[in-house]
Amino acid sequence: MGVAPRIVVIGVGNEFRRDDGVGWAVVARLAERAARQPLPGSPLLRLCDGDPARLLSLWACADLAIVVDAAHAHPGHPGRVHRLELDTELLPRSGGTTSSHGLGLGEAVELARELDRLPGQLVVYAVEGADSGLGTGLSAPVAAAVEPLVVRIAKDLASHRSRNTLLGSSSTCRSQHPGRD
Repeated sequence: MGVAPRIVVIGVGNEFRRDDGVGWAVVARLAERAARQPLPGSPLLRLCDGDPARLLSLWACADLAIVVDAAHAHPGHPGRVHRLELDTELLPRSGGTTSSHGLGLGEAVELARELDRLPGQLVVYAVEGADSGLGTGLSAPVAAAVEPLVVRIAKDLASHRSRNTLLGSSSTCRSQHPGRD
């Protein structure tokens, strides 16, 4: 009997900076959905402010980590969603789409890569925002992207569960620094 894979969905952001709260909104909607019917793979649902050390801790030992964060793009299209699989792609460093945090997701990914602490599969959904000013509530185009993104993530979870069932779980958590965890 294999060990069930560890799956985590992490909403990154700040709900008091308007569209920067999109990651938190997606996780809240996933939690509402899970209360009605369990999500495929029974993922852990977590919130994070984007601090690199917290992100590494949240996705530690995960077979699959899905991160949802707000992004700024130039030129921007508020509500547009970018999906990146970071086992095959690098997170853009400058130009194009970037995190709305000064230090955060990109740095966390690079730090995890250097420390060999990336999850088995890392999927990032970056949602282009319109307003990161002070206040609560998402702008209309970003709010409209939340439910379709929840559906996409549920499909990712189901697909991951199907692959894992066919291939057997390979969930192992290697401690890179024994005695220091």
